Amino acid sequence: MHNRLVELTGALTTAILISAAGLVSVSGQVKSAVPRAVDGHPDLTGMYDLAMLTPLERPAGLPAVLSDAEAAKLEKAIADQEARARAPIRGDREAPPKGGDGSIGPAGNVGGYNTFWLDRGTHYSTVNGQKRSAIVIDPPDGKVPALTPEARQRAARFIAARPTSDAGESNRDPGLEPPGSYDDPERRPLGERCLLGFGSTSGPPILPNYFYNNLHQIVQTPQYVMILTEMVHDARIVRMNAEHLPPTIRKWIGDSVGHWEGDTLVVDTTNFTDQTRFRGATENMHVVERFTRVDTRSLTYRFTIEDPATWPRPWTGEYTWPITDEKLYEYACHEANYALGGILSGARQRDAEAKAAGK
Repeated sequence: MHNRLVELTGALTTAILISAAGLVSVSGQVKSAVPRAVDGHPDLTGMYDLAMLTPLERPAGLPAVLSDAEAAKLEKAIADQEARARAPIRGDREAPPKGGDGSIGPAGNVGGYNTFWLDRGTHYSTVNGQKRSAIVIDPPDGKVPALTPEARQRAARFIAARPTSDAGESNRDPGLEPPGSYDDPERRPLGERCLLGFGSTSGPPILPNYFYNNLHQIVQTPQYVMILTEMVHDARIVRMNAEHLPPTIRKWIGDSVGHWEGDTLVVDTTNFTDQTRFRGATENMHVVERFTRVDTRSLTYRFTIEDPATWPRPWTGEYTWPITDEKLYEYACHEANYALGGILSGARQRDAEAKAAGK
């Protein structure tokens, strides 16, 4: 009798401990230790930091999955590079050459942010215990499929007319190449105009910007899911179990509707505007995102993009969103921002100087 009582007491204690850890469902079946919302679905609510070293496409010579030693070597090399770039700048240094030094990057041209202000990440993204060398997982070579002939022709026509949604802040001076990039405000990058975050950080698909302001916040209710991007303060509202808007209604970041497939939130986005053109895509681009909470501190984010007028086949990317305890502060993009007017005024001054010189 004593042994039976001990067994029952032990079993009850184990059941209490497991239940307290959130591992037992109402039916008694074991489930993963992820937080749950009041409706029983995984709770994705939280703040996520997307700073990481894993690029969108796989660099030449690297395997799809890095060994711990390979990842540590690459991470150390970048950390050493960052340490050198963060070294104090000499106060008696020479001024940069007139017109800038021609370098690519936020500190290039005539000056800009130094490395102290940047937050490009320190580690490669780990998915299912594997350190990934690229976000793209399909095609298997880790590369975005080549553009179709139609897309290449389209890009050549529009390259100077409309900026893409994934343009960076630190590209080489576009006033020199291609011509016309400073002719009017609409030709300036969307991030520079505080319309969308740089580098498709607003999404969809949501990508790291490898720059700064890497936070994304998810707020979840049974009817809506809100995804807030720190960079340029974009907020995307996902309408749950809804129908897409009519094709005549177009949005900067598309029309997103969601539903649950088991424990995965699936977000289907269409109805893009032709003013965003992610990587040169058309307004008919179709993006399917999958958010899967894998534990209490992270979720897996996977996306598939389809646009037959741009790529000959769909392609898929995947990486991990780690939860952070950092706070998200206001990104007052246009507060006291006189840059755009100054940029265009400078371009007109350059035009006048070129005309006076007979160029």
